[in-house]
Amino acid sequence: MILKIGHRVTFLHEKGEGEIKEIKNGKALVIDEQGFERWYFVRDLAFIHSVDYQIGAINHKEVDVASKAKNTQPKRLSVKSTNKQVLEIDLHIEELIDSTRGMSNSEILLKQLTEFRAVFSRAKAKSVSKLIVIHGVGEGVLKNEIRIFLSRQEHIDFYDADYREYGKGATEIEFLKH
Repeated sequence: MILKIGHRVTFLHEKGEGEIKEIKNGKALVIDEQGFERWYFVRDLAFIHSVDYQIGAINHKEVDVASKAKNTQPKRLSVKSTNKQVLEIDLHIEELIDSTRGMSNSEILLKQLTEFRAVFSRAKAKSVSKLIVIHGVGEGVLKNEIRIFLSRQEHIDFYDADYREYGKGATEIEFLKH
């Protein structure tokens, strides 16, 4: 995705978000939530499709078109049902698409978040009791974005998944009855 002036973005290597005010020589001037202006490399920013992180706010066709244009055909989504009440999704990019060739870190993150939000929405709609999200450890950017999204949702609890089974790279989401 090409970032433009006025786009809302999140930072890939730190917490927070802001709005692009200027773009010059591969860098973007971003005003953050506290009103501070700072320069970032464009490659270190991810476009926010919805300020409220609403489910379904991301245009899935846009993401699919972008991935097809880069010859990165989506794989069949790796969601497995461990039983009737628990779903598990692996968001490692190699589980989602065949190749990341030509994709920026921002585009990879966007693809992972799109898949997560779609599965979260389906799990909630189908009254699943738990969703296990395998995001990996890495630098923690994907985990952080997932947890920001989850912190804005109602009627759920989330926490690190069972360390013995998943290590430090998974989050367990419990859908509460209301």
